[in-house]
Amino acid sequence: MSAVNLTETAAVLPEAWSSRRLGLVGTACVKVLRMDELPVEEESHGAAEALLVLDGRLELEVEGMPVSVQADELFMVAAGAEHAVRPGSRGTLVVVEQQEE
Repeated sequence: MSAVNLTETAAVLPEAWSSRRLGLVGTACVKVLRMDELPVEEESHGAAEALLVLDGRLELEVEGMPVSVQADELFMVAAGAEHAVRPGSRGTLVVVEQQEE
C-alpha cells in the first residue's frame, strides 16, 4: 500500500461524517472522515475507540460531559461510553475502532 494523504482523502468523500476505510491493523479498522458543523446522534461501542483530529476540532459529549478535541490531539472513548458529536465540529478525523463483524 502506498502513502495516503488523509486530508485529501477526507475532502473528496461525498458527504460529511461518511468515512473511508483505509485498512486494518490486527482487528482494528482505521478510517478517515470529514466533519461538519452538524451534530451526530449518541452511540456507544463494545470496544474502545481512538479519535485523532488532524485539523479543525471535534466537539463531543461523553457520558454527559462536554469534551473539545483540537487539531493534533487524540481522544480515547472508553468501551461502553455513551458519546455524541455536538454542533461545531469541523475538519478531518481519523477513527481507529474494532471492526464490526
